[in-house]
Amino acid sequence: MTFVAVTQATILLFLVMALVLWAVYFPYPSPLIRRFLSPRRRWPEMQIRGWLKSQRFQSPFLRYFNRDPERTPPSGNSLLAPADGSVTSAEVRDGICYLVIALSFWDMHVQRSPIRGNVLDVRDCGDDFMDGEGREFAFLREKACPVQKRIVIATDGGQVAVRLITSLAARRIEAWVRQGEEIQRGQRIGRILLGSTVVLELPMTARLLVHKGDRVWAGETPVAEGLAVS
Repeated sequence: MTFVAVTQATILLFLVMALVLWAVYFPYPSPLIRRFLSPRRRWPEMQIRGWLKSQRFQSPFLRYFNRDPERTPPSGNSLLAPADGSVTSAEVRDGICYLVIALSFWDMHVQRSPIRGNVLDVRDCGDDFMDGEGREFAFLREKACPVQKRIVIATDGGQVAVRLITSLAARRIEAWVRQGEEIQRGQRIGRILLGSTVVLELPMTARLLVHKGDRVWAGETPVAEGLAVS
């Protein structure tokens, strides 16, 4: 067999393999091009939701989802974002400001402490609305019975709470801190599985630095100031 014939046979074999891979993974990206795509196009939402139903995930996606990069908190005493995601609202009720951050399937899902302090409480809210009044909160209207954990942090400027909320599709939360533990600004405090919401609860003395639609990063983006921290 001549060199030209070998080359043609090799190219034909490659094309056949590419066609098979495309057919197997259609309508989703095949492994041949996946690495060149952004995460949102590499793993479309419909595909991820299908994995949730079957509880079978591709290992490349799991490696990406479970990433936990180091973060360097900026200097100063500003409160930092507890999660990666997009700010969806800031609501005030009974003297508390609720800053809501929505996480997508492609966001990093490890949460960090917004401030230095002592953990007062780590409470599992179970399959229920927030304190029995969640129907009145905009960030819970699309969630029927989300599992929640609420981490309360005592600081010199008052109590701060980080509320971890799952979606209906993914209902597991891990808390990595315990009651009585002293934690640092930007420290890892927990993780939520897949799409979810994180709510930062602040005293009214805090002044927000972010607005609806802003992108924030856990342990790095200042989101509020005004709490005195010694």
